[in-house]
Amino acid sequence: MNKEKLLKVILSFVACAFGLVTVITGSSVLRGADPGYIVFVPLLIYNSVMGVLYIITGAMAWRNISKAKLLAGVILSLNILVFGGIFFIYSTGSLVALESVMAMTLRTFVWLVIFIGFSWLVKENV
Repeated sequence: MNKEKLLKVILSFVACAFGLVTVITGSSVLRGADPGYIVFVPLLIYNSVMGVLYIITGAMAWRNISKAKLLAGVILSLNILVFGGIFFIYSTGSLVALESVMAMTLRTFVWLVIFIGFSWLVKENV
């Protein structure tokens, strides 16, 4: 397997796995599980819905890397916007836990890496 195909497999797997974990954890908290910190419900709902989009994007990469890149760009953009809002709410002392800020930081970074990877694969015509 060449490096481009390997990168495609890795990025697709990461997107799908990250989405699956997001959906599972989000839905368990929505059903009443206590994560051990203050839950900002709008963020929880956003992340749960986005988890499904993460899985769709990872699966899309197998069929059409250009469309997957587009979806990854949308995800990255939305995560940046939500991260900015969550950080603002957190910095004003409102009902957002530090764990939520750290989780959005991770989500944004992961999707930045996936978007860059997909962009490179599109450039390489994989």
